[in-house]
Amino acid sequence: MKTDSYSALAPAKVNLFLHVGPVQANGRHKLDSLVMFAGEEAADRLDVMISDDLSMTITGPGMTNPDYIGPIHDNLVLRAARALQAETGTTKGAAFTLDKHLPIAAGIGGGSADAAAALRLLTDLWGTDPAAARKVAPELGGDVPVALQGHAALMQGEGERVRRAPGLPRVPALLVNPNLACPTGPIFRAYDEAGGGAAFREFGAVPPFERVWDLVHWLREQRNDLQAPAIAAVPEIAGVLDTLQALPDAQLTRMSGSGATCFALFETGDAARRAEAQLSAARPDWWIRATMLGDAV
Repeated sequence: MKTDSYSALAPAKVNLFLHVGPVQANGRHKLDSLVMFAGEEAADRLDVMISDDLSMTITGPGMTNPDYIGPIHDNLVLRAARALQAETGTTKGAAFTLDKHLPIAAGIGGGSADAAAALRLLTDLWGTDPAAARKVAPELGGDVPVALQGHAALMQGEGERVRRAPGLPRVPALLVNPNLACPTGPIFRAYDEAGGGAAFREFGAVPPFERVWDLVHWLREQRNDLQAPAIAAVPEIAGVLDTLQALPDAQLTRMSGSGATCFALFETGDAARRAEAQLSAARPDWWIRATMLGDAV
């Protein structure tokens, strides 16, 4: 039944590995990354209702540094709405409320998740063709197409090619950010200046794995190419990774995206939750969430 208001979660995106090609003539990079999404424990929430124009209110603990979020008119949610208006020719408006919980500039695609949620919600609210949302997603950022699809997937090309990765288990994980921003642009520039990407190759597919342990064993052979330049820019990331590696039962630790969020993978949800309790007591100043990675909820 069609209504005049909708709501959706915008979950964190986690790059289980991230291989980055050399910089191209357009200044962007080819990527190859296995992406999974967190559960509701690590997600923003976006509400929208019909309106005569476009507007947005931002609430939540993620607004502790509103200056860093930047001007609301330039937020990816409103940029997504304007792009969908232009593509479809609709004159309808929307009033958004973004309840922000994900840290900013954190390598987990919070802004992209918000934009993807906006495209999904507006498709329902305005009654537009879902193909229009898929068409405008790549111009909004490399993480938006995979967030719009919402499935565990290989993200390739400049992010516009999304290849679903079926046959994977849901993975217990602990996500940790030291509440330090790590903006994407400078990390990619440092990667380029170091001559990164020369050995870049794309995977044809991700093998199916029944058990978490088998997937983790395979992931150990992969890497995040942006981890070293991110640590050089924000040395605290190395300390986060060391802390995660020392947790009982942690099977794999790595940085997500361009940082500074890092993750540890576990075989069971109970192990991840115990690690969350232990680390939250030791580091109350960090953003820490135990969750299950897989398809978006």
